[in-house]
Amino acid sequence: MDLYPPTGLARRRHLLSIGDLDRADVERILETAEGFESVMHRDVKKVPTLRGRTVMNVFFESSTRTSSSFELAAKRLSADTVNLKASGSSVDKGESLKDTILTLSAYDPDVIVIRHPQAGAPALVTRHTDAHVINAGDGKHQHPTQSLLDLYTIRKALGQVDGLQVAIVGDVLHSRVARSNIQALRLLGADVRLVGPPALIPRDVVAMGVTVSHDIRDIAEVDVVYVLRMQRERMLEGANYVPSLAEYSALWGVTADRIRPSQLVMHPGPINRGVEIAADVADSASSRIVDQVRAGLVTRMAVLYDLLTEPTTHGGQAALRAVEPAGQEVA
Repeated sequence: MDLYPPTGLARRRHLLSIGDLDRADVERILETAEGFESVMHRDVKKVPTLRGRTVMNVFFESSTRTSSSFELAAKRLSADTVNLKASGSSVDKGESLKDTILTLSAYDPDVIVIRHPQAGAPALVTRHTDAHVINAGDGKHQHPTQSLLDLYTIRKALGQVDGLQVAIVGDVLHSRVARSNIQALRLLGADVRLVGPPALIPRDVVAMGVTVSHDIRDIAEVDVVYVLRMQRERMLEGANYVPSLAEYSALWGVTADRIRPSQLVMHPGPINRGVEIAADVADSASSRIVDQVRAGLVTRMAVLYDLLTEPTTHGGQAALRAVEPAGQEVA
């Protein structure tokens, strides 16, 4: 009888959606991330945990935060990394996603991290590789590691997520972050309300157990104001979601006079200053935008660790054991 049966993402093989996780999974990953914080304060910020493993980052959409943090997370764990972007690759020559994955899988990667403009692309990849697959954002569908780092940021700032009120403000219609975060926040016990123009809040998201407001004044009562970017690149040409960006900013922009000093203000980036968020709010003491970026590194380290090492004990304790004592770090 196995007294310590495998837990963690390794039990599930992939991370495609927040729906792949239960509350215990999320708590363990967040505690593991907290365990990796100590690595960030060393002179040599690297541990041998995933030495000999290979992580491939395959990005078919532009990315700064997600791609760089996944690459750095893998390197901090001593994994080998390969980074592929659609531009300049065989994709430019018409190669299909299936053939690209079959080619990359011939190198026996342990993990494929994929971002793709089409919802469901990461699920397709799982059918053509033996590697673990992590969804780094697929169309308007899911962005699970963004949600995990957001939970980590909130918990670190406020001590808990359970019982908090969170307003997600802006272009919910085109946001994979909104869909992931609604699931993640509700999983940990937060109340979620959506605030924005009627044309940018779809009915299927409303069915996920949230409340809806079209009045920006309703963010005044919440603990966390989570601002979304207007994703013009995903909007249908000629569609009239809002009369103009100037009117959108006037009616639904998060400005200093619309928030309280005790509220957290978050944004997944990239931010459009003066559109969905005022510059002075983005740079204010309430803003946790830079903290979110920092949290992305340890959270993605935790996801890779959880996926590849089949942790059999408490996540935070396991992560601490994975970190060699100070002075024995790997250069």
